[in-house]
Amino acid sequence: MKRRTQTGGRTSRRKFLSGAAMAGAAMVAAPSIVKAQGPVNMRWQSTWPSKDIFHEFALDFAKKVNDMTGGDLKIEVLPAGAVVPAFGLLDAVSQGTLDGGHGVVAYHYGKQSALALWGSGPGFAMDANMLLAWHKYGGGKELLAKLYESIGANVVSLLYGPMPTQPLGWFKKPVAKAEDIQGLKFRTVGISIDVFTGLGAAVNALPGGEIVAALDRGLLDAAEFNNASSDRVLGFPDVSKICMLQSYHQNAEQFEILFNKPKYDGLPDQMKAIITNAVEAASQDMHWKAIDRYSKDYVAMQTDDQVKFYKTPDAILKRQLEVYDEVVKKKAAENPLFKEVIQSQIAFADRATRWEQDTVVGRRLVFDHYFGQEGVAKEL
Repeated sequence: MKRRTQTGGRTSRRKFLSGAAMAGAAMVAAPSIVKAQGPVNMRWQSTWPSKDIFHEFALDFAKKVNDMTGGDLKIEVLPAGAVVPAFGLLDAVSQGTLDGGHGVVAYHYGKQSALALWGSGPGFAMDANMLLAWHKYGGGKELLAKLYESIGANVVSLLYGPMPTQPLGWFKKPVAKAEDIQGLKFRTVGISIDVFTGLGAAVNALPGGEIVAALDRGLLDAAEFNNASSDRVLGFPDVSKICMLQSYHQNAEQFEILFNKPKYDGLPDQMKAIITNAVEAASQDMHWKAIDRYSKDYVAMQTDDQVKFYKTPDAILKRQLEVYDEVVKKKAAENPLFKEVIQSQIAFADRATRWEQDTVVGRRLVFDHYFGQEGVAKEL
């Protein structure tokens, strides 16, 4: 009886160990099959010159994905013009010429006017982070997919990276009233094309890498791009010493990650989950890096480049809103999808901005307390 029990025990133990070994082998074999197939390689292009901090943001995102997948997905990001012109990114990704890209939604304005509502305009008092909240939780994501479907774009779009309010632009002399913009040859993009046209400017939409040369050659009288770091490295201080800060023309913009849809759909679900979370991680990291770098370059342009910054007068800001309203009414009447996006944004903004205005304390008072003329920060 005792012998049978021991034999039976040994038999059971052998079966258990054998089963465990097979299970372990299966666990080891599964990833090795993926490894045997090799990593998924993707060739991307950004919309930005290689020296622009925006291209750096694109590289940052790619590195996060590459690292988080352990090299199973390898994204290579080329600068604007390496494969297609900056404004050709959407078509190239949709057609599979590129596997993906990094840009902004407003650059596709010419294909579907409603696409510019992701960042090109005052955002109905939302900043870029609030607009991203609308995008994720207020129906924007579904509307964007609907817009891309309406133009036959075979892409998957993931938005991230809230941008600070962009300057009104670089000028030969400060502008004091809306009439000062009339007749200027001006560079902008998105719905801002219509807004500045409504302000009397002759608008030319150019990619970032071409703006400074156009200013230098007199093809433009004034222009806007985005931020202190981009503007400085692209050479704006070399052709202008006057920059007007604060504007409603691009108050709530964010970046766009584009995938070719068949390429994206073919990825394993786990890899898609990593990408989704990498987008959100990169979004906050980009926001932190922008605060650090933009503020440094803002100071450097004043101390080293002798740039003078002026606040855009309220009269110009108010006129921007009036012209924007006229443009929106016209576009909404022409394009039902445009109207659908506007109504969705307004519904979300009415709630979210009301909460923000009532809840978040103004920071000008505390700034003046510490850093104003009689600031006490130096005493602390």
